[in-house]
Amino acid sequence: MRGPAPAGSGSAGSDCCEVQRLAMGIKGLQGFVARVCPDACKTVDLREVAEKHRIDHPDFPPVIVVDAMSCVRYWYTPESWVCGGQWREYLAILEDFIKAFMAAGIKLVFYFDGVVEEKKRDEWIKRRLQNNKEIARIFQFIKTHRKQPGREMFIVPSALPTFTRFALKSLGQKTVCTLQEADFEVAAYGLQHNCIGILGQDSDYLIYNTCPYFSIEKLSLDRLVTVMYSREDLCRALGLSLTHLPLFACLLGNDVVPESLLERFWRKCLVTSPHKNNSYNRRTNILLAVANYISKVPCSYSSLKHLEEMLPLGSDKTLLHRGVESYLLPGQQSPWIPPNLTSCQTFSLQQQTAVCQDKEIFQLAKEQHIQSENYTIFNILSKGEIECSNSLEDECDTEIPGQALIYRPARQHIYSVLLESGKGGAYPLVKEWFVYFGNPLQQPELIQPVQPSMPGGTPNLKTLWFAKGPDVEKQRCSTFLACFHLQDRMEELQALEAPVAAFCCLLAYLMMQVSSLSLEDLNAFVAVILCLKGKSAAQLAGLQLAQVDSRGVHLGAVFVRGLTTLLMANSACGFPFRMDDLMPWEVFDGKLFQEKYQQSHQGCSLEELLEGNESLYTPFQNLKSFICKACTAKKRTIQSRPRGNGFITGTQQREFNPRFQQTHRSSFVPPYHNQMRGFLWRNPQPQGREYGLGHPDRRRRFQLPPR
Repeated sequence: MRGPAPAGSGSAGSDCCEVQRLAMGIKGLQGFVARVCPDACKTVDLREVAEKHRIDHPDFPPVIVVDAMSCVRYWYTPESWVCGGQWREYLAILEDFIKAFMAAGIKLVFYFDGVVEEKKRDEWIKRRLQNNKEIARIFQFIKTHRKQPGREMFIVPSALPTFTRFALKSLGQKTVCTLQEADFEVAAYGLQHNCIGILGQDSDYLIYNTCPYFSIEKLSLDRLVTVMYSREDLCRALGLSLTHLPLFACLLGNDVVPESLLERFWRKCLVTSPHKNNSYNRRTNILLAVANYISKVPCSYSSLKHLEEMLPLGSDKTLLHRGVESYLLPGQQSPWIPPNLTSCQTFSLQQQTAVCQDKEIFQLAKEQHIQSENYTIFNILSKGEIECSNSLEDECDTEIPGQALIYRPARQHIYSVLLESGKGGAYPLVKEWFVYFGNPLQQPELIQPVQPSMPGGTPNLKTLWFAKGPDVEKQRCSTFLACFHLQDRMEELQALEAPVAAFCCLLAYLMMQVSSLSLEDLNAFVAVILCLKGKSAAQLAGLQLAQVDSRGVHLGAVFVRGLTTLLMANSACGFPFRMDDLMPWEVFDGKLFQEKYQQSHQGCSLEELLEGNESLYTPFQNLKSFICKACTAKKRTIQSRPRGNGFITGTQQREFNPRFQQTHRSSFVPPYHNQMRGFLWRNPQPQGREYGLGHPDRRRRFQLPPR
């Protein structure tokens, strides 16, 4: 065994909210390779790698498969990250990323995790609860300093992975949403399609016997230079062969074999290891000791069985077998497992076990899921389960419920559209794993689907998804609106451009549901969509905020999560909107909202709020009038509550109100807090005028979605 280089003491990588894949490979292995096995870290020019591929394989263009979930935090480089997301800046960054590879003749294929596998649920919960603490620290910093924290506290904006998927698709990229853990599908795609490499940041790619593994963290985009982690050189440094690596990973602890079962085994390895070095941290010494132990074990099934007997695996003596097998890609075999005992990993859920028993609906939902065309629908139809990670919400703000609770009534309606009721009209319950204050995540919440209020009832799913004709288009629209209690507003919404109509649906629903939202909040949201029109990514990047308001941060995150609820409703109702019309870069910008929020609450003039653009005055009044009328119809009065410069600084813990947890509601859900007396701003909509951003022929209206 070749002598390893001296080890550093730092830990590898850092956590970020929502997007760092659970477990992200073998704990400590990435840092170990960088510190102890520098020969396994090779600087490579991807242009040169692509050119060599073209010479060797002239009929096949060079392809890199991208593990998108491990790349998102590296892609999000806009300066502002707490205000709700700089979406146009981010879209421009993704476009530049793609162009850099296209210029080198390299095709990219992007993979996203489409599921949280059951074996990772405990780790998912642990991460979410930890993220809650990190978010609480961020809000305390904002309240104390009235500015965004430094990058060391960075978490990605709420729902960034979801919208990244649709952004890449809108930019013409092949985007895949997985049916199982993404790292397996990425490794399999890379091997089967002779890709020049995998781009990501997950040490499991050092274990799979697949194409080369390139680092997103080390990537210099302007030069297309990065670090390639060589599994062959890692093996040479450890005295192992490639066939040893899956067992090596299992004996260090991974998704299948918990670390807690291995502590005694590690101590035994450390005692007999000739490579123990007091200058290394304990994890480094464990990695070296386990490698030394494995190097002396014959590669055979009997050796694996012996190890399984030796380890305290409890009642499940097949853990090592399953762990090793989890790294075998289609067509691969291992000396540790006899061929007759190898079962190629495939998507395990069969149609017979799915919640949805209609073959045609199930198949279409599955295809749309894989092709990143729908949002969460397949998860509901297949397993009856859905999850939502942390959002940048202030647990000390007692006036605003968690976004999970605000949008739950809409989700209940969406579930009823998707799921058939059984005998007696009872629907199957949906398991929700949603993060919000007061939810310990000890088990999923069982949520009852609730039919929206529609004359004649909700159309069946086959009609919404497969039927054609103007009557069906109208049914799709009315069902979508009914999920947000706006079925009576279709005619007014049809006068608006599609992104604006969607924005109004979301904002009206939000104002109905949360009675603490004020006239000033409404003004700020409406001003954003009007002033956003025509602003470039560069202009938005140049916008400077003198200070940051924590409540504005909270509302920005709530609004963006609402856009994902629109995506879900749109997918369920047969796409009355194009998905592109529901994207945040069409209707929202975090810094711009923060500016408008502060201006509105400080009592600025309409002229200042709308940046002196008189052509926006009438559209502003019209949109505001629409929202107010929709709320009035549901007995919701929007009151004026200017906050001025009174930034929230309190740290009082929110008291959890079990009333927010109600899972069965009537067709309209009243706001969460008692109505306070106030006045409703009224401004009759001028006759013969409609709000439109541009020539009516250039932008699609809500009522005529192309099929």
